[in-house]
Amino acid sequence: MSGIDVQFGRVTVITIDRPEVRNAISLDTMDELSSALDDIVTSQASVVVLRGQGDRAFASGGDLKELASLRTLPQAAEMATRMRTICDRIASMPMPVLAALNGVAYGGGAELAVAADFRVSADDISIAFNQVTLAITPAWGGLERLCALVGRSRALFLATTGTRLDAERAAQWGLLEEVVSRSYFDQRWRELAEHVARAPRSVLEAIKRTADSTRLEISSTVANEAVERFAATWVAAEHWEAVDRLRGGA
Repeated sequence: MSGIDVQFGRVTVITIDRPEVRNAISLDTMDELSSALDDIVTSQASVVVLRGQGDRAFASGGDLKELASLRTLPQAAEMATRMRTICDRIASMPMPVLAALNGVAYGGGAELAVAADFRVSADDISIAFNQVTLAITPAWGGLERLCALVGRSRALFLATTGTRLDAERAAQWGLLEEVVSRSYFDQRWRELAEHVARAPRSVLEAIKRTADSTRLEISSTVANEAVERFAATWVAAEHWEAVDRLRGGA
């Protein structure tokens, strides 16, 4: 199952609905997410919420079982570009985008989370830019956004060690705007989204445009080079050896 569910309204909720694989992102999931963004831009949505189904994972990254069929440089680069473009679109949506971290956000899932404008989480989640454990680099724009959020040194620390941050520490480092108890989590993200959506969409768009004007733009050259570096690591023997070790321990 590709697994994207969208509930439209002033608060529009996108749910990655693949709990059987910890909401891992497949190629079909990417296509459905892209289509959902198309529909949302022309809808009456004032706020978008991005979440995962269940209480285990927001998104656990790419669906390694499916993506294992991509073995050439062009295939790896095309996949990375496809999802990077989606994350870029999320970051540049005209209305605010809230990531509601209902569970862990690892690898590509962490990249998806930081593409949102702000993040609220349950207090028992963790987040990790742990692509290095699979001998690959972040490919979806997450490392660049991570640098902007936490600074270059901490971003390099997280990306090179694969360290998992619990919710409290992630908030201290600037990755999360709010952490709430698991029992209050679903109520809180809805309250927050509905509160923001009380403002006219035109006002929210104007606020976001002004905030975006202060953001350092990621050049196409940087993006293309990041994709190329990812593709080179994806097809390397070290990556597939790491995948085999992961599967062996699963």
